[in-house]
Amino acid sequence: MSKRLVVSSLVGAAAIAAGTLALVSSAEAAAPAKPEISKVTARFTGTAGGGASLTFTATVADDSGVKNLRVLAWPAGSHLDPMAGEMRDVEEATCKATSPTTSECTYAVKSSAKDAAALPDGVWHVSALATAKDHDTTFVPRAATFTVKR
Repeated sequence: MSKRLVVSSLVGAAAIAAGTLALVSSAEAAAPAKPEISKVTARFTGTAGGGASLTFTATVADDSGVKNLRVLAWPAGSHLDPMAGEMRDVEEATCKATSPTTSECTYAVKSSAKDAAALPDGVWHVSALATAKDHDTTFVPRAATFTVKR
């Protein structure tokens, strides 16, 4: 699966949508032994020039620290339904450590008006694969949802 094919075809259309899903919340707990993804948001917006952008944010925590977060957005109608192994080759979010065990991760991508016009309308999902410094992983096939409307 080409990482650019799905991701590049994602962002576009004059639309606005937001989806939020809290996957894990453990404010008082010690850092988890396996990566945990929480405070997830996805925002898809159209731009005045006809292009669009997608911004996906999440908090990732692990007792060994966070190595990376890989993100893939895909239209629900495609029935793509990626698996964890396929996520190892998709683009990474930018993660900034907020503590030795927690990072705030952001994935942002913009598209041209031409690419935006090719996007299918409807519900889209965002899959996420978190990898810790000790190489433990957590895969969330539907970490967030947003809608593309024309």
